[in-house]
Amino acid sequence: MRYVEFGRSGIQVSRLGMGCMRLPSYEKDGKTLYDEEQSIALIRRAYELGVNYFDTAPGYCDTVSEIMVGKAIKGFRDKIYLSTKNPIENASGDDYDKRLETSLKKLDTDYIDFYHFWGITLDTFINKVCAPDGPLDRVKKWKEKGVVRHISFSFHDAPGNLLEIIRRGEGIFDSLLCQYNLLDRSNEQGMAFAREQGLGVVIMGPVGGGRLGAPSKVIQELLPGKAQSSAEVALRFVFTNPNVHIALSGMSSIEMLEENAALADNPAPLSAGEQSRLEAMMKENERLAGLYCTGCKYCMPCPQGINIPDIFTMMNYHRVYKISDYARKNYAMIGNVPWMQYKNAAACVECGVCEDKCPQKLPIREQLKETHKALA
Repeated sequence: MRYVEFGRSGIQVSRLGMGCMRLPSYEKDGKTLYDEEQSIALIRRAYELGVNYFDTAPGYCDTVSEIMVGKAIKGFRDKIYLSTKNPIENASGDDYDKRLETSLKKLDTDYIDFYHFWGITLDTFINKVCAPDGPLDRVKKWKEKGVVRHISFSFHDAPGNLLEIIRRGEGIFDSLLCQYNLLDRSNEQGMAFAREQGLGVVIMGPVGGGRLGAPSKVIQELLPGKAQSSAEVALRFVFTNPNVHIALSGMSSIEMLEENAALADNPAPLSAGEQSRLEAMMKENERLAGLYCTGCKYCMPCPQGINIPDIFTMMNYHRVYKISDYARKNYAMIGNVPWMQYKNAAACVECGVCEDKCPQKLPIREQLKETHKALA
């Protein structure tokens, strides 16, 4: 395992971090249950392989992730760095404190190394985190007591707002957690700025929440003759970025863990030539995806409640990247999960409002029919 200095924190962290959101599970009576024995064994194996950064959150694994992580790290708690998160539900400092105390109890620890404002937007940071006697004031007090060692935040907002949060949080934050992978490079500028400001940069979704782990000849052929899997290409790409300190991977098996640990041990994941080839081929793939939809969102809102750009993104996973099973699985989730409360392409009544607003003059109505036929 290779280690790097983590921003201005002065500590050495493993290039591979363990995300504890996808711990081993099984189905019983139509429910997903988590295997505590296997999960603990997996976390301990990660430690044996040199992983020293473990990330969890209150809601992971149906709220049991923190409990399993706490049990797993007994015996080496002082040798690893523990990260968890506080969902900023409101501006109340008292509520923030209660959530922190609950996490400490579930983790069975008296301190947290990297404590995150969870998934904040710029608006949340300004109006809730920074409220008088709110979350920021409270976490500073916890840091003075040594209960929180480093103040961090995770991010899911527009890329430009990442820069603004870092600017406004100057001197406050020690690290950042954001998404970054082959298919989503929107946070690259913010990551570079964060590193310039002395923050440790942790990225989530290095294999795109699983979609880059699905078998894809298109992705494997980005590194012809060398990559054994799509996930390998994705991780090697991430590890090559000098602004990434830790790639946080959610691993659910020993085999996946050991493969990722071996990749993290490579001092030069991609050569200059491989990087150049990867850049060229990804630009071509992005061009092909753009022919179907550039993602500008001028077509929105749809009168029928269809999220046209999101649906066309799924179609591009199928059409350009050949991650077809993943695309179909996601399409089937439309309207059935909280974060995809919109209608699929079958709801189109061909009113044409979207096409009137599209700057590319794309045949959106026909593409919606094509998408539904391919993915439904």
